[in-house]
Amino acid sequence: MKKVYIETMGCQMNKSDTERMLGMLSNFDYVETQEPKEADLLMVNTCSIRQLSEDKAFSLIGTWGKWKKSKPEIIIGFCGCVAQQKAQEIFKRAHYVDFVLGTHKIYSLPEIIKAVQNGEKVCECEETHATEDEKAVKYEINRVKSVNAWIPITEGCNNFCTYCIVPYTRGRERSRLPETILKEVKDALNSGFKEITLIGQNVDSYGKDFKDKNYRLADLLKEVNALEGKFRIRFVTSYPTDITDELIETVVESDKVCEYFHIPMQSGSSAVLKRMNRRYDRETYFKIAQKVREMVPDVTITSDFIAGFPGETEEQFVETLTAMEEIGLDYSNTAAYSPREKTVAARWVDEYIDEDTKFERLARLNEQNRKCCLESNKKFLGREMEVLIENFENHKGKNVITGRTRNNKIVHIPYDKDLTGEFVNAKIVGVKTWYLNGELI
Repeated sequence: MKKVYIETMGCQMNKSDTERMLGMLSNFDYVETQEPKEADLLMVNTCSIRQLSEDKAFSLIGTWGKWKKSKPEIIIGFCGCVAQQKAQEIFKRAHYVDFVLGTHKIYSLPEIIKAVQNGEKVCECEETHATEDEKAVKYEINRVKSVNAWIPITEGCNNFCTYCIVPYTRGRERSRLPETILKEVKDALNSGFKEITLIGQNVDSYGKDFKDKNYRLADLLKEVNALEGKFRIRFVTSYPTDITDELIETVVESDKVCEYFHIPMQSGSSAVLKRMNRRYDRETYFKIAQKVREMVPDVTITSDFIAGFPGETEEQFVETLTAMEEIGLDYSNTAAYSPREKTVAARWVDEYIDEDTKFERLARLNEQNRKCCLESNKKFLGREMEVLIENFENHKGKNVITGRTRNNKIVHIPYDKDLTGEFVNAKIVGVKTWYLNGELI
């Protein structure tokens, strides 16, 4: 048996792609190792959302290139979003790389490995406008051992926000067939997974590209919900204006679909949102979030924000801070603006915010996020909640089981037995910024 090591960077979509590639490789006598120095095949699955991630990927393969001098039979692969973006440039920058595999053609991996073993260098980064469901059903998925299975339902994005590289690395939106998705869900449940997360860059647009059927995310959720067994369903990421009343009602009516929406806002300023090419303003986002809160009891709404977008004024940044507080967001992912090649905003060099100001704003954004998280968690003190246990660990000197509530709150519960994968009922007895403390009932 040969050994493969894959370093995965970035989002859940990349993690899902890695699981698929490991599944394919298992059919060709490769087993996964967590020790890169033991591997016969080294792969990095890259993220291009921020420059730091891209730099980290090239630094990593630079180390691998040094190993190859003493072990020339090692195969090195450069995969993912940076591969899709840079393609042949990667060979020029890193001559020791054997193959470059973009996001559109991961199911070409078996043929690529064969070609490399025959002495070829391969670049497979051709863009496609279709999903690869027919190839997907041929291979098992080597999922990471956990309670949650990530299952892609859409690929790509049509929004072309001025800061975002995704449409250039993942392509235009393509919806996977419902029957393929349902098969993967059933396989995951049969393998013991207790939570299914349906993922996509814009998950609420699912089905828009179907020409011969009227079938959307709400329909898919209903079908998954109808499957037998005790399990949970989540979906991410939502684009604000694509959230329909039918989708919200489906969340309320479906007993397995969790009370959780991840709805990126990116900025609290209508002027900045317009420059970002987002299809809503501050007031519209407020109305959408308010509707979700009114219709879904105990719902958690999380978001994403960028600090220091080109041309952002201090007053506009403050609008973001006030938006987080006024909406009552439960948690937000935050990042300083990072210019990405090919995007519109990358050309606005004259309007870049200086680094000191950008990271000072990010610090204030993070502080506001901490306040929002703590206020959100306080609402659940004294409540009894269902928790799906995800792991067993030593936390601050005590054995604890840690899991999540239906609305995605992390709960630590003192307990000396591993209950990973089980549903338990707990009373919330303490509140911290990032988690809740509970006791088994």
